[in-house]
Amino acid sequence: MCEQIIIEQCSPTLAGIKTASLFSCNCENKSQTLDEIRAFNKRFLQKGLLMLPIKFYKDKALIYLYRPEKLKEDLTDKCALNLLKEHGYFDGNPNKCICRLINRFKDYEQFPHEVGLFLGYPPEDVKGFIENNARCAKCVGCWKVYGDENRAKKCFENYKKCTKIYKELYSKGKTIERLTVAV
Repeated sequence: MCEQIIIEQCSPTLAGIKTASLFSCNCENKSQTLDEIRAFNKRFLQKGLLMLPIKFYKDKALIYLYRPEKLKEDLTDKCALNLLKEHGYFDGNPNKCICRLINRFKDYEQFPHEVGLFLGYPPEDVKGFIENNARCAKCVGCWKVYGDENRAKKCFENYKKCTKIYKELYSKGKTIERLTVAV
């Protein structure tokens, strides 16, 4: 698995300012990709990061990189819990929720809309996205905003700045281990 893709797609998660990231990567050999995920987890679990395969396609894999403690905190939000229950998640246990999410990806041709809750998006924005069928957002950045537009714009800017800095540092030789913040 290419570290450069992780830097480009997951810098805010590596930096500890975002709960999780979802990215796709080439996957010519499922077994090899699973080995690479296991190796990544051995290297980064002590820094509070975990990587899981969400779905395998013909020649791609959808990968979820997340901070378990941050996800646990996010899923205690009352709005998040209500949305999860509406979509067949029976409690806020992060491990059970992730298993359910993986099954939803298998059963659902498109991304299950509640995935935003697993990425650290504000629950009111995830709810607004679902209720409005992705229309009528106040603004669009990393996600569609239905709640606090100013807070979201600041967040988008922080993510963009973080990614720019991480890409620059990585290109100058800083390792992904050094760039990953222990939380």
